[in-house]
Amino acid sequence: MKYIEIIQQLMLEKNLSQQKLADLLHVNQTTVSQWLRGKKKPSYDNILMFYEIFDIEPNQMFGIE
Repeated sequence: MKYIEIIQQLMLEKNLSQQKLADLLHVNQTTVSQWLRGKKKPSYDNILMFYEIFDIEPNQMFGIE
């Protein structure tokens, strides 16, 4: 799964809007929007935040097993 699909899945499972996800990760809503459109990839620090908040392995964000 691509990082876009993983972010979308997490948002759906946790019932999070782009703004709510942005607030959790301490980024702008625009940043989340850019991730979901494939215009930008989450930074290393953002990936670590996903790991901490959602208990997802950093490599899972990019489909690495």
